[in-house]
Amino acid sequence: MLAATLSVATATAAPFTPANDAVVVERLPGRASDPAIKRVDSLRKQLLARPDDAALRVEIARRYFDLAMAQGDPRYVGYASSALLPLGKTSPESAGYAMANGLIQQFSHAFEPALISLAKAAQLDPTSPEPLLWRTAIFMVQARYPEALAECAQVAKLAEPLVGMGCSAYIDATTGQLQSAFDKLASAVKAASLAAASSDELLLWQENRLAEMAWRLQRFDEAEAYFKSALKRGVTDQFLLGAYADFLLARQRPAEVLTLLAEWERSDILLLRLALAGIAAKDKRAADWAAQLRDRFAAAALRGDRLHEQEAARFELDIERQPAKALALASSNYAVQKEPRDAEILMRAALASGKVVAARPALVWWRASKYEDKTIESLATSLVGQGAEK
Repeated sequence: MLAATLSVATATAAPFTPANDAVVVERLPGRASDPAIKRVDSLRKQLLARPDDAALRVEIARRYFDLAMAQGDPRYVGYASSALLPLGKTSPESAGYAMANGLIQQFSHAFEPALISLAKAAQLDPTSPEPLLWRTAIFMVQARYPEALAECAQVAKLAEPLVGMGCSAYIDATTGQLQSAFDKLASAVKAASLAAASSDELLLWQENRLAEMAWRLQRFDEAEAYFKSALKRGVTDQFLLGAYADFLLARQRPAEVLTLLAEWERSDILLLRLALAGIAAKDKRAADWAAQLRDRFAAAALRGDRLHEQEAARFELDIERQPAKALALASSNYAVQKEPRDAEILMRAALASGKVVAARPALVWWRASKYEDKTIESLATSLVGQGAEK
């Protein structure tokens, strides 16, 4: 996702919201020495003395949200919600509040309310590209590409050139212009790196995109080089780790996934990759990882939590070998999220279950978007051959 590497994220469980600011639910798994965690702990102590400080509440919410994006732990989003909750009664005319509220809404897949909140943030702070980037990300998740492109055009007027280039390149690469998007973005990233003109966070975002584009172009050595360059930037990003893990799994290198994702069991999206790699590598820990996922997905289903149906579908298909369950989850997920990976799991589950017509929405998207990817093209060809469009 565009915003996933910006810092729209996939949740790993429904976030718990504490009753008040004084509640200490548990010590989260981040290192106590982590400057980001130390800073937010300090801010929370300040909040106990200044509970009516709206700006402080917004800052705490944003810092918790950033931790959730980096570490894949949705409990941080629950804490962000808790910090903002008292402000909901007054709905302050603050760009920061609207922005933080929009981020939490999109995390919960409340995309239309999130778009409204983010539009308000953009209206209240017309110089900031951030709400426009997140609106772009939501439109991409919904496969609303013209609207995403319109947001990107506004971003280009407000952000540094590499941000605008990355925004438009991501859309172009999704809509039939993969090679040209890759070439333009690669040149821009090279120039920015040589000039030391951009932050490590921004360069990581762009290199992750370039790695995924190169992978789709079957330029595997280049893809790996971009993944490794992004990892060397020293920025914790679960989505980069997940993308590189998928690349390694596709290249049949599961042992490297086990090393890459060591100590990342708290993130469902990374635990899924660990389980897949463990099975492929015949690692004795694979059964435990699968059991953890089974319990988490079962608990989510009992809560009516639909936040990570794509991962649950992949779990049912590739680990549990239950294609019918996988198809039900993938179909439900695709009604809300229409990114390429959502289409791919729907196609795979439809083929595996023998219910190819269920993948028709993904085929419609594939033809309309002109998305270029050998794996999805092969799946689409098989589906059409088995009568999915009849």
